[in-house]
Amino acid sequence: MRWVNRRIRRRQGILLGAIPLLALALTYLVIAASRHAANPNDKIFPIPGAMAEAMARLLFEPDQLSGRLLFWADTFASLQRLGLGLGISTLSALLVGLVLGALPPVRATFGPLVTGIAVIPPIALLPILFIAFGLGETSKVALIVIGIAPFMIRDIAAHVSALPQEQIAKAQTLGASSWQLMLRVALPQAMPRLIQAVRLSLGPAWVFLISAEAIASDIGLGYRIFLVRRYLSMEIILPYVAWIALLAVAMDILLVRSSRRLFPWAHGAAH
Repeated sequence: MRWVNRRIRRRQGILLGAIPLLALALTYLVIAASRHAANPNDKIFPIPGAMAEAMARLLFEPDQLSGRLLFWADTFASLQRLGLGLGISTLSALLVGLVLGALPPVRATFGPLVTGIAVIPPIALLPILFIAFGLGETSKVALIVIGIAPFMIRDIAAHVSALPQEQIAKAQTLGASSWQLMLRVALPQAMPRLIQAVRLSLGPAWVFLISAEAIASDIGLGYRIFLVRRYLSMEIILPYVAWIALLAVAMDILLVRSSRRLFPWAHGAAH
């Protein structure tokens, strides 16, 4: 059987997906062991024991200045900012994208504006956001929104505008108004696409969050990574990076399962 015709079962998929991760971990352990054999004070590839010891302090020992468990405080602060940014962006994409996609006059008027905002590098706007909103939470959330909302809006608008004209014609034949078309025809079909847009925006959202925290923050996963880098504390940086990856994967899995449970018709019988 050709590889393009193979169908991978769930258990097989889990096993196959674990192979590269195990190979990567084994490669790291071999490199770390060899480097520490040559130089016990090597900081670039910390051994697992050093990472466990460093993370135990952040996980279970309160900070002497703030009294907080830094790892959990960093995680909560970053997830709060990310959640606000994703929430505002998702709501904006649903409302604005639906209107742009369903109403050609609105799309012709405001479509170029959305496109213009989308092509501006969000990081270039970070100094403006800090000046306009200060160094607090608002500027960090705003960077996430500006970074991902325009792309989500364009994606939803393109999806809605590409709906079959037969559906539009049938709804109008039954007497549907423009708002009824948006709510009864376009909205249900836009929801699975919206979840997919959120999934695709998770990576950029994390990038903008870490960038904002690295520049101006006193707590957060990105702040902690850039704070300890000056000491070459890879035993903290690597676990933090791995934790961010795990959070992103968990969010992606949650979105996939939510989409399949809420909108099974959008995934086909094979799924």
